[in-house]
Amino acid sequence: MPEIVPLPADYAPWLAELKARIHNAQQRAALAVNRELVLLYWQIGRDILARQGREGWGAKVIERLAQDLRSAFPEMKGFSRANLMYMRAFAEAWPDAEIVQQAVGQLPWGHNLMLITKLKVSELRLAYAQRALEHGWSRNVLAIHIERRLLEREGKAVSNFSLCLPNPHSDLARESLKDPYLFDFLGVGDEAGERAIEMAIVQHITDFLLELGAGFAFVGRQVHLEVGGEDFFLDLLFYHLKLRCYVVIELKAGAFKPEHTGQLGFYLSAVDGEMKSEQDNPTIGLLLCRSKNKVVAEYALRNSNQPMGVAEYQLIESLPAELQTSLPSIEAIEQALSGETGADETP
Repeated sequence: MPEIVPLPADYAPWLAELKARIHNAQQRAALAVNRELVLLYWQIGRDILARQGREGWGAKVIERLAQDLRSAFPEMKGFSRANLMYMRAFAEAWPDAEIVQQAVGQLPWGHNLMLITKLKVSELRLAYAQRALEHGWSRNVLAIHIERRLLEREGKAVSNFSLCLPNPHSDLARESLKDPYLFDFLGVGDEAGERAIEMAIVQHITDFLLELGAGFAFVGRQVHLEVGGEDFFLDLLFYHLKLRCYVVIELKAGAFKPEHTGQLGFYLSAVDGEMKSEQDNPTIGLLLCRSKNKVVAEYALRNSNQPMGVAEYQLIESLPAELQTSLPSIEAIEQALSGETGADETP
C-alpha cells in the first residue's frame, strides 16, 4: 500500500491560487477569441458594404460568397447567407472600428445581433452594450431589458435630489429611480387598490427588485414605526446598498397630489430618527402613483427639504408597438438591409 505523504501546510492555498490563475487565463483566452471573431465579422461586413457600394451587389452575391466561404472553411460555422447579412448590418451599425474594438467587440455575437435588430439608435445600442458588459447580462437578460426600455426609463422620475443631496450622491440617487415603473408581472388589473398591489409586490418580490434595479434590498411591507406614542406604517421599505440609505416607497392608487409629499416627508424624518444609523446616508422617498402632472410634481417637491422622487407605475404592459414583437424574421431584415427587390438581386 503506497505511503500517504502529508501535504505541506501551504499546499491548499497554493492550489487554490493556481486554479484561479487557470480560470482567469481561460476567461481571457475566451474573451480574446470572441473579440477576434467579432472583429472578423465586422471586417467582412465592411468589405461587403464597400463592394455593394461600388458594384451594386445584391443578396444573390452574398449567397455565392456564403457558399464559397463555407467550402473554403468547412470546419468554421457562421458563414451562412443569413449571418453574412448580419455582418453587413453590424458594419453598417458601427462604422467606427474603435467602438468595435473597445465596446461591442467584448460582447458575444448573439448579443450584438440583439442590439442591431432591436435598437435603431446608435447611442442606445452603445449604452446597452456597456451596461451588458458591466453587469454580465446574458443574451436573454439583455433582450428583456431592451424590450422593457430599462435605460430609457432610468433617471426620469421627478425628484428634488439635486436640492437636498450633495454631489455625486444626488446623481446616483436620481439614476436609481425610473419613470414609469412596469409592474405587469404582478398579475393585477388597473382597478387594483393600494393594498392589493402591495400584497402582489411581496408575492413577486424577486421580479419587483429586478424592476427597481441594482442595489435595492427589501426590508419589509407595512413596516411599523412608533412616533410620539402613535403608530405609523410604511407601505414598503428598502435599503439601497450603493446609496447606503433607506428608501421609503409609498404607493398611491390614483393621481399624484401635492399633499402626498407631506406624508412621505414625515415618514422620511421618522426613519431617519428611529432607524438610520450614523453610517447611513439620509433616507430618500419614492412616491409611486398611477399618474402624475409633471409640473405639479416639480412644484410640490421644490420647497421640500426631504429628498424624494415621484414616478408613475403601469400595471399592464404598455410598450411601443415595435418592441412588442419578437425578433424580426431574417427575410424582413434582409429586405430592409438590401433595399432591393428580387429582380434587382442579380450581380
